[in-house]
Amino acid sequence: MNSGTSILLTDLYQLTMLQGYHDTGMQETAVFEFFVRRLRPGRGFLLAAGLEQSLEFFEQLRFTPGELEWLASTQRFSKDFLASLEALRFTGDVHAMPEGTVFFPNEPILRVTAPIAQAQLVETRLINLLHFETLIASKAACSVLMAPDKLLVDFGLRRAHGAEAGLLAARASYIAGFSGTSTVLAGEQFGIPLFGTMAHSFIQAHDDETLAFEHFAHAQPENVVLLIDTWDTEAAAHKVVALAPKLAHAGIRIKGVRIDSGDLGEHARRVRAILDAGGLNHVIIFASGDLDEYALRDMLAAGVPVDGFGVGTHLDTSSDQPYLDCAYKLQEYAGRARRKRSEGKATWPGRKQVYRRLDAEGRMAGDVVTLEGDDQPGEPLLEPVMRGGRRLGAAQPLADVRRRTAGNLARLPHALRRLEEFEYRVEIAPALHQLAAQVDQHS
Repeated sequence: MNSGTSILLTDLYQLTMLQGYHDTGMQETAVFEFFVRRLRPGRGFLLAAGLEQSLEFFEQLRFTPGELEWLASTQRFSKDFLASLEALRFTGDVHAMPEGTVFFPNEPILRVTAPIAQAQLVETRLINLLHFETLIASKAACSVLMAPDKLLVDFGLRRAHGAEAGLLAARASYIAGFSGTSTVLAGEQFGIPLFGTMAHSFIQAHDDETLAFEHFAHAQPENVVLLIDTWDTEAAAHKVVALAPKLAHAGIRIKGVRIDSGDLGEHARRVRAILDAGGLNHVIIFASGDLDEYALRDMLAAGVPVDGFGVGTHLDTSSDQPYLDCAYKLQEYAGRARRKRSEGKATWPGRKQVYRRLDAEGRMAGDVVTLEGDDQPGEPLLEPVMRGGRRLGAAQPLADVRRRTAGNLARLPHALRRLEEFEYRVEIAPALHQLAAQVDQHS
């Protein structure tokens, strides 16, 4: 996935800091953690995603001769420093919450322990990967909760903010529980099931709508899903009923119809009645067009007879919340805990672990953030995934990640499953408060 991504896809200050570390001989071990500071209204929880691409990035970290030559041409860096970059590789340790884990503010989902130059250099791209996939997976999970047991398809590639965003949005939404995607490359790269119908242009290119349906059915006999809202939705539904016997005689079965505009709920009710009256009870209705989790919730609460949804723009851009207030911060250097005390952006120092407690029903009852080694009741969420720059296991199949996600979503408190405002309890352990006080006394 990231083999073509240059290490120069970073912020300039990463390299200027590395020059400073090099010049002063600062090579001790640093500990950085990635976390989200706070949730915005409408998001009661987040879903960790992007770990796989992050580990690939660590494994591939290196400067090419051409990149070093270009850096030299900027005359910003010393020859000795640039020479040191030739051998730079990631040799550190990584602890992380597995992808598909629900998490909350102040809980680190990834920790890097490495020589400070390495741990610093990875910051920009690591945030870029973890932030985006977590953002989209968290948004997608809301649709999954609102439309359980419905066919959900990522339709957002064309509106995504760039090629990589569209591809990784397909992966993140699939992790969250979507059925698949329309993005073909996501099928090739990740094995995600592909779904697609036709565009209005296919209908418009024909002089007769029924003929367009027939041509498409013969072109895709195993996946006949017909777009019926190009001109008159209900009239097109009647045409589908009339065409069905002819296609059946040719051994072709109509699988579904898609509605993409207008009052989706009202059209779906009318189309369902037309299909059922014509003996096409098996034909599903698939809806798309400006959908998000709230539209799904409202339609299904109203009993709209829709069997599946294509969710696009609002998902792949996370339109209601296009960013997370996240950070990757230094927590320890050269064996000493470190802490940022900036107003509104203070951090908790030291290497941390997160413990999760469940109630008698098996639902999440509260988390504790504490120092590594300060054991607490519950399940520890961070686990080692890389040591000495090498993975501790093979990449997890997406099917396993999806199962973990489903288990996490099933354990959410009822209010969070309904997308209601609910403040989940995350406690900062006394050991962490004590360490912060100690750090403050010496800074």
